[in-house]
Amino acid sequence: MSLTPKSPAGQDRPELQKAVQEIVDSGFAGVQLRVNDHNGEWVGSAGVGKLGESAKPPTDGRFRIGSNTKTFTAALVLLLVADGRIGLDSPADDHLPEYGLDRRVTVRMLLQHTSGLFNFTGEYYEDGTTAPGIPWQGQDWVDNLFHTYRPEELVRLALSKPARFEPGTDWSYSNTNYVLARLLVEKVSGRPFAEEMQRRILTPLGLSGTVVPDASPEIPEPHAHGYYTYRHDGHWKTVDVTRANASWISAAGDMISTTRDLHTFFSALMSGQLLPTPLLAEMRTPHPKLGYGLGLFVQETDHGGTIYTHNGGMWGWAALMYSTPDGATTLTASLTTGDAELDFAQAGALFAKAQQRLVNEVFGGGQTAGPARPAR
Repeated sequence: MSLTPKSPAGQDRPELQKAVQEIVDSGFAGVQLRVNDHNGEWVGSAGVGKLGESAKPPTDGRFRIGSNTKTFTAALVLLLVADGRIGLDSPADDHLPEYGLDRRVTVRMLLQHTSGLFNFTGEYYEDGTTAPGIPWQGQDWVDNLFHTYRPEELVRLALSKPARFEPGTDWSYSNTNYVLARLLVEKVSGRPFAEEMQRRILTPLGLSGTVVPDASPEIPEPHAHGYYTYRHDGHWKTVDVTRANASWISAAGDMISTTRDLHTFFSALMSGQLLPTPLLAEMRTPHPKLGYGLGLFVQETDHGGTIYTHNGGMWGWAALMYSTPDGATTLTASLTTGDAELDFAQAGALFAKAQQRLVNEVFGGGQTAGPARPAR
């Protein structure tokens, strides 16, 4: 497929053109990539925006950003901390007493995944056992594609299950933490989460392509299509999941954005334009297990540098968001899956390989950041 790069002084950036094409050749339906660095801005796409058609994904297209939403949610909570309305190390129960949370669970623990709370999309334990949550894959998920979950429902499901560990004693990625963060924002601000996100982050930064959809299945034009390929009754099926109700993941992964808006947001956040310096430092202080700060991953490059990131994945879509500490170099991308017959592990491995390929080109290498898998 052809590419449409945009860069100053006629720079072709052949290494970026090659990288996105190789990602498509590996099994993704389409890729759109934006890189901002000392060479200026480069934007390109490869593959197709819709199966059966030849047009490439629009480089200004909207897409589901999955768990990149967590960085937005964490930033919004930290703005309320900056206002003095939330204590970072205060019990979350102070503001959400109706849920009977363990008083040892602090706001920081929610944002850093150290609360130990059960993940409402299911837990996978080191010994190979699992504990199911809501349907999030296979025919069960497809059958619930337009079902609306309320955040309170997701939290109460999680709290009905045993905690994974004592608060603050370990680290485990749990979407429950970020649904509680949403409820915390709503309780403290007195506004719906989408309205407060719009007021405090989206409007001030001019993020006109970014949407908090809540229970709406729509994704604004222009956009590529995302597909979910899965095995059912011994046969592979491919379903167009572009229209889908993302309330099942809520503020842990429901947002829609563009590569331009992700660049603007992450560059502003990293360069100190959004949060006070002490709170940005807290956000960027990693937990020793997997290097997770408050809503973002901290990783080292092969050359000893530091980059900040959060990836996002949900069936049909993947999103990448990377930045240097000063916000001067960013990589933002959307990947859409097609009809490749891949199981859960294979899809995760393909996503991880695509991440690494782009990180190597833009930042000179680094380890894959965090759980490289669809949101669950």
